[in-house]
Amino acid sequence: MTWARDASAPDAAGKARIRPLAILAGGGDFPLAVARAAQADGRDPLLIGIVGAADARIEAFPHLWLRLGEVGKLFRALKERGVVEIAIVGAMTRPELADLRLDWGALKRLAGIASLFRGGDNRLLTGVARFFENEGVAVVGVHEIAPQLLARKGALGALTPSAEAEADARQGAALVEALSPFDAGQAAVVGHGRVLAIEAAEGTDAMLARVAELRGAKRLRFKGRAGVLVKAPKHGQDLRLDMPAVGLKTIEWAKRAELEGIALAAGRVLIADPQGFARAADEAGLFVFGLEP
Repeated sequence: MTWARDASAPDAAGKARIRPLAILAGGGDFPLAVARAAQADGRDPLLIGIVGAADARIEAFPHLWLRLGEVGKLFRALKERGVVEIAIVGAMTRPELADLRLDWGALKRLAGIASLFRGGDNRLLTGVARFFENEGVAVVGVHEIAPQLLARKGALGALTPSAEAEADARQGAALVEALSPFDAGQAAVVGHGRVLAIEAAEGTDAMLARVAELRGAKRLRFKGRAGVLVKAPKHGQDLRLDMPAVGLKTIEWAKRAELEGIALAAGRVLIADPQGFARAADEAGLFVFGLEP
C-alpha cells in the first residue's frame, strides 16, 4: 500500500483539500515545533496527547487526549478526521504491556499489541509502525515534515571544536555505530580519547548527570572543560520513529558536566529551536558541531 505525500489533494469538485496530519505527542517541545512547521506547510495537524507525557500546551492546536492502550479510540478519531498519516514525536517512557489500560479496540488487536513488547526499543518502534500501516495509516518522520529542525553540518554557534575535540566526536560516533546491534542508546561522552559514558535506558540527561557527578567527585581528573557529547542514531535506525533529539536541557547538563562541546550527526538529529539552541550553547561556552558521516 502507498500513500501520497502531497500537502493537499483535489476533492470530488476539483477544489484543493488540505490533508490532515496526526501527531502522536509525547513530552517536550518537539510536538509543538512539528505542529507549527506542519501548519506553515499548509497541513492541518491534530495533536494526540499521551496522558502523563504530553504537555498541556498541545491544546493550542486541534487535539485529543489519549491513554496508552486506548487503541480503538485512536483509530476511530483518525478515521473520523480522514487522517492517513501520523508522526510520532516527543519523549515517552517505554510502558510494559501490563501497564496499558486496554479498550475494546485494543483487546481486538491484543495478539498484535503483545508481540510489540518482545524485544528492545527498535523492535517495539518498528512494530508500532507496522501496526499503524496495517490499519491504513502511514508513519512519517519529523525530518519529512520539518527538515528545518535537523542539525546542519559544521559549527551551529560561534564556537568551533579543537582538532582533539573533533577526534573525540568521531570516536563517539563510531562507538554509537558499533553498539547498534545491541539496541543501546544514541549518545556517548568521549574526552581526550577516553570513553567517559555511554547512554543506555537512563537517557542523555541522566548520562550527563553521571559525568557531572564523576567530575565533582574528582574521579575524572581533567583540567578545565573536557569531553564531547556525541548524539547520533544507531545504524539502521528507522528515523521516522526514533530520531535523536536535543534541547536546552542538553545544554544545561553538558555545562554541568564541564564538557567542551556537543557533536550532532548532521541531518540526523533534531533540534526543537536550532537558533535558540545555538545561542544557549554560546552563552554556556560550549561548541555545537554538526558532524558529517
